[in-house]
Amino acid sequence: MTGADPSPATTKTTAATDVRPDAAPRRDSPPRPGATLALTSAATAVALMTYTAPIVTLPDTAAALHTPLSAQAWLLNGTPLGLAALLLVAGSLADDYGRRRIFVSGTLALGITTALGALATTTWLFTLARIAQGAASAALLASSLGLIVHAFPTPGGRLRATGVWGAFVTGGIAVGPLIAAGIPGWRAVYGVLGAAALIVAALGTRALTESRSPRGGRPDFAGAVTFGLALVSLVAALTLGRDGWLRTPVWLLLAATVLLLAVFALVEHRTKTPMIDLSLLRRPDFLASSLGGLFTGLSVIGLFSVLPAVLQRSLGMSAMDTAWLTLLWAGLAFAVALQARRLAGRVPTRVQLALAFVLHAAGVLTMLGAVGAGSAARLVPGMLVAGVGSGLLNAALPLLAVESVPPTRAAMGSGAQQTFRYIGSCAGVALTLAIATSSSGGVARGTDVAMVVSAVLALVAAVAVVGLRERK
Repeated sequence: MTGADPSPATTKTTAATDVRPDAAPRRDSPPRPGATLALTSAATAVALMTYTAPIVTLPDTAAALHTPLSAQAWLLNGTPLGLAALLLVAGSLADDYGRRRIFVSGTLALGITTALGALATTTWLFTLARIAQGAASAALLASSLGLIVHAFPTPGGRLRATGVWGAFVTGGIAVGPLIAAGIPGWRAVYGVLGAAALIVAALGTRALTESRSPRGGRPDFAGAVTFGLALVSLVAALTLGRDGWLRTPVWLLLAATVLLLAVFALVEHRTKTPMIDLSLLRRPDFLASSLGGLFTGLSVIGLFSVLPAVLQRSLGMSAMDTAWLTLLWAGLAFAVALQARRLAGRVPTRVQLALAFVLHAAGVLTMLGAVGAGSAARLVPGMLVAGVGSGLLNAALPLLAVESVPPTRAAMGSGAQQTFRYIGSCAGVALTLAIATSSSGGVARGTDVAMVVSAVLALVAAVAVVGLRERK
């Protein structure tokens, strides 16, 4: 890694001895690495396809559900809200009670809740279905990396496997908009994705073996409730803030967020089996993983979740046109993530994160003025540069997440990083949508301001992840 913290290095050398025993309680058959990687990657891709589907279908979905502009952030934010609220607890439950059990349950629930989303008739019913999809996705995403660490106990195998898994994160983002744009009718999109999730769940029951690292004690339900309420309060404040940041309800919701987070920290200090071990915050690599996830959501996901809808509205592009444009970014990110493992041993992972954020900022800044000029072609160079940055991000973040914690807590480490990622996504989508649609200079001017904000946030992240030092 970076040399700042000896713990990850120690983790690597002991992985083979620490991971294998966690399957001892049930004496299951040895893990099947190929099947484990294939199924966890496939489920991850389906979850990300479901996550990104509204990016290109937002105008049609909003029209069908009669969703006003001020409430459209909820259509995008439902899934990341469910993800952020449940990832930490899902990771802890997977380590304590069985990664295969949580993975299969989450994938099954994703199939059911995605199909239910197709039947929604109001904004709030659709939003509730999306939140449930996020909660189900949290279970399968958090447990996926735990299953991978168990199936690939050596550092080299884990490096390759997390690289492939990270690439499928981007692959799902790349393919999701194309599927959503290619299937006639937004409701049919969710039916197809729901069926795909159910197929993966059925395969997982037969091909995966169980593993766990039980700590004893009860699940941290108090932590889950306080953390979930804090996130709901934060997202509500950011969404309502679009109509005025100085209004009383916005400040009350922000104050409630701060209070609930303080209560959450107190609960985590006192419980025997916390959702997250707060002592990990002394590790620079764990902090870098968490900050990297947070700023990925704020800067990268926030901008690229809103941009297709802006292009459809301002340039008159079709859903398929914006899907192909998104593919330039996400498809290149997929290819880069698959090859990024070649950087291992040559470039420290935190330096790779910083480089990724710098590339995102550079790419976004080259896109300035494109919407005002009415030229989608002017977006292409910036999308390609930002795509390289996103690929490096998606390769580095999962590896850093599992190597910054003991192998027996791999699902928790994954859950923590992804929790911050989707907290950032919730905030980033609401912030980007507010900036892009509230500027006095129109959508073109607002989009440029949103791009500048995204670039500045990425540069802040680049400085932060390489500047972290060991806390005594």
